Amino acid sequence: PDVFLPLAEKTGLIVPLGNWVIDEACRQLSEWRALGYLSWSVAVNLSTLQFEQPALVQNILESLRNHSVPAEQLILEVTETTAMSNPDESVRILTELTAAGVQASIDDFGTGYSSLLYLKRLPACELKIDRAFVRELSTDSDDATIVSAIIALAKTLNLKVVAEGVETREQQAFLTQLGCNTLQGYLLGRPVPAEIISAQGDMLCQQQLN
Repeated sequence: PDVFLPLAEKTGLIVPLGNWVIDEACRQLSEWRALGYLSWSVAVNLSTLQFEQPALVQNILESLRNHSVPAEQLILEVTETTAMSNPDESVRILTELTAAGVQASIDDFGTGYSSLLYLKRLPACELKIDRAFVRELSTDSDDATIVSAIIALAKTLNLKVVAEGVETREQQAFLTQLGCNTLQGYLLGRPVPAEIISAQGDMLCQQQLN
């Protein structure tokens, strides 16, 4: 991704690629719902160029309708830098999407230059702490202070907090102690095909029944 995503952004290919990803996410959600996983959701990253497309909202809502997926099961992740590049327009677009039921998440938080005024106005449900702060996390580091401040800010704004890049038990324990709602990283799980996720869901249901 570090190689092909910047190239796709530079050539403009990221727009049709991004639209396909959104539609595929909705299709997969529909398939999981048919298997009985009605509470599962999928998060999709929006690139800066894709976020600027006039037809973005229409394309997203069409994919949801075409696959009969409840809007609240789709989470759109917008980086802090993208959201703040044109904050008034970001507020407008995300307000339109969240009014339709779609959830919004501010990704890579801490790497941009957020205005607290606009951050308060953005209709997001969560902040995702950038992995750069988690990578060197220890209880006496500057990163720990920054992460603690981000979590406190999020809670003040009634936002959930997701920490990215969790790879050690120490990071897991410390972030949990600080009050993160969700942790994401290779310690907890690596990317896998949709069929494996379905199989894991079946196993979990069987364990709960037993």
